[in-house]
Amino acid sequence: MKFILLYFLFIILFFTQNFKTKEESYLDGKEIYEDFCLRCHMSDGKGSRGIPPLANSDYLLNNINKSIYAIKNGLEGEIVVNSIKYNGIMESQGLDEEEVADVMNYILNSWGNSHKKIITPKNVLDNEKIINN
Repeated sequence: MKFILLYFLFIILFFTQNFKTKEESYLDGKEIYEDFCLRCHMSDGKGSRGIPPLANSDYLLNNINKSIYAIKNGLEGEIVVNSIKYNGIMESQGLDEEEVADVMNYILNSWGNSHKKIITPKNVLDNEKIINN
C-alpha cells in the first residue's frame, strides 16, 4: 500500500512540475536580461567600455559552466573574451537557479550566439556542485 501511495505521489509531483520549453525560457530570460544585465552589457550584447561583450562571445560559448557560475555568484578577475583581456568585477545579481537558466538560454541564443541545448535550473544546481568541489 505504501508503495502505491509513493508511486502516485511521484506521478503527481512529476506532472505538476513547471517544465519550460527553450522558447519560454528564452522569453523569460530576455526580461531578466533587460532588468539586470542590459545596463552593462547593453541591448545589443556588445558591452560597454571595460565590460565584455556577450554578442558573438567565445568566452561565453566555450566556458558555459564558468558563465553560469558568474551569473549566479558574480565574477572578479581577468578573463579573455574574443582575444581582449577584461579585468573587472561583476556582482552577483541574486538570481535563483531558474532565473540563471533563463538568462543563460537568452544570451546563449542572441546576438550571433547559438546553443542547441537548453540550460535548466538542474544544470545550474549541478554546476554549483561541480565548481565548488
